[in-house]
Amino acid sequence: MKTNKSYTKRIRVTKKGKLIARKPGQNHFNGKQSGSKRMAKRRAGSLTVTHQVRRRFFPGAKRPAAEN
Repeated sequence: MKTNKSYTKRIRVTKKGKLIARKPGQNHFNGKQSGSKRMAKRRAGSLTVTHQVRRRFFPGAKRPAAEN
């Protein structure tokens, strides 16, 4: 099975194997929102991915050291 490229382009893997992604819904129509809400959207959030999702979207990825 191939890796889902559209999904993998939206995330990045840290040194310790954590997955980090941008929060959705922040590209446009943000003018009406408060400044604190817009600032919060700039921060990246950590993803928790189950083994089943990891296997589906990242078939070639190895397990992090914590899961072994």
